[in-house]
Amino acid sequence: MTDTPYVPPKVWTWNKENGGQFANINRPIAGPTHDKELPVGKHPFQLYSLATPNGVKVTVMLEELLALGHKGAEYDAWLIKIGNGDQFGSGFVDINPNSKIPALMDRSGPEPIRVFESGSILFYLAEKFGAFLPKEIKARTDAMSWLFWQMGSAPYLGGGFGHFYAYAPFKIEYAIDRFAMEVKRQLDVLDRRLADNEYLAGKEYTIADMAVWPWYGALAKGLVYGAGEFLSVQDYKNVQRWTDQIAQRPAVKRGRMVNRVSGDPASQLHERHDAGDFETKTQDKLEAAKTA
Repeated sequence: MTDTPYVPPKVWTWNKENGGQFANINRPIAGPTHDKELPVGKHPFQLYSLATPNGVKVTVMLEELLALGHKGAEYDAWLIKIGNGDQFGSGFVDINPNSKIPALMDRSGPEPIRVFESGSILFYLAEKFGAFLPKEIKARTDAMSWLFWQMGSAPYLGGGFGHFYAYAPFKIEYAIDRFAMEVKRQLDVLDRRLADNEYLAGKEYTIADMAVWPWYGALAKGLVYGAGEFLSVQDYKNVQRWTDQIAQRPAVKRGRMVNRVSGDPASQLHERHDAGDFETKTQDKLEAAKTA
């Protein structure tokens, strides 16, 4: 980094890596980089994902549906290693031309249906199974408003604050201050809403909570970007209450394990093909079996 002010050229060109943790997978063009078919399992839903906050939304939703008794929500969850560029394989791009996880194929009908963007997947599943989206117009509208709030707000948290605070190759005070201010404003928005409401749409747990919790719940517990102390997350008492309440749901505990590749090996289920996998195929058990 130099002290010389940066002057943007008249026309931007991609002639160097941007640096940072994800420089090897960033590029200004879409489309596949290589041919690779995706695996297909036996269940109605085929999920291709990773346990980032966006990925966790969908595995939590699927586990919640199964917990309600919706057997048609059975799914195979395949691991997409975004650091290796799996999302640029031709099979994945066929499902999501935007090359972002999660991506879902619904094979329950006569013709497969692709669904991409995590918010769209949550809404699709809620509509298909008639669950976690209120029928009453006011509560339904509240749920959808908070769902779209998350989709619009999280880029400032992840691509903005998270990138410049944790991943950029050097620290830029202006960028960190700008996005820290915005993230704290977002936390305050949530905290005020949750002061008078058990869940984001009111009394009912919905897809809005499933969308917001993996991002802002993790932030509230200091689990992303190592920024809990920096952002004084403990001050948002209502967000903390809501975060803890959702974290205790059995389906949420299962959902956040699926496609996880970091943390305690007992919390990692790289692929999920059967409900029994949570008991027999977590990484701690697979590693123990190798050394037995």
